[in-house]
Amino acid sequence: AMKNPVPQAASLLLEKLMLLVHIRPLPAGSGGKTPPPAPSYYDTSCFKRGDLLEVPRTLFIHFGIYLGENRVAHLMPDILPSITGDRRQIQQVVTNKRLILGVIARTASVRVDTVEDFAYGGSILVNHMDRLFEDQVLGSEEAAHRAEKLVGATAYSLLWNNCEHFVTYCRYGAPVSFQTDKFCEAVKMIIRDQRSVLASVLLGLASIFCLGVAPSTTLPTIFIPFFLWMAG
Repeated sequence: AMKNPVPQAASLLLEKLMLLVHIRPLPAGSGGKTPPPAPSYYDTSCFKRGDLLEVPRTLFIHFGIYLGENRVAHLMPDILPSITGDRRQIQQVVTNKRLILGVIARTASVRVDTVEDFAYGGSILVNHMDRLFEDQVLGSEEAAHRAEKLVGATAYSLLWNNCEHFVTYCRYGAPVSFQTDKFCEAVKMIIRDQRSVLASVLLGLASIFCLGVAPSTTLPTIFIPFFLWMAG
């Protein structure tokens, strides 16, 4: 039996868009390398060990767990851990090429970076998700300890194991991703809407062939949604 292509197409669309979570625009003439912000760019005195840090980006949010001493544990797609064990090489800032290949190969690593490398110039929200979990917040030391235990190579999945799953497991004990859930719901709504339009068009066409040519006033009602569906 053939598999339904709709969920596969939705998953592929989600995968392509989620790349925008991590990809960092590099200025022309930089040779693919952008110097990180100066160490004093962020005031880490307001961060506590075990805090959940969020960095809003173009379409999505990147997450990490603060470990103290200007260190953040976060999960990033990365092809390098699957082809080398050289820790010094792996610890270098992840390039766009490494990231994209990691997504394709479904490999990643939980790495520890400075706050500057983690945020890369973006604004940082602290424990912003706590309001969604209420009494499920674990102790700060427990959250940091969980993050430290997971440091290293890991499998990667945009739907089941991304940076948000990592931090929610560490701080709340449950690996969930609200932004992925919302995006999947949006994709399902688009698919349902297109199916409804297509069904209406087919029903209208069937009535024309079975009952005769429809009055000219009804033709736009039938074909306009069809053209809109095709354009979408």
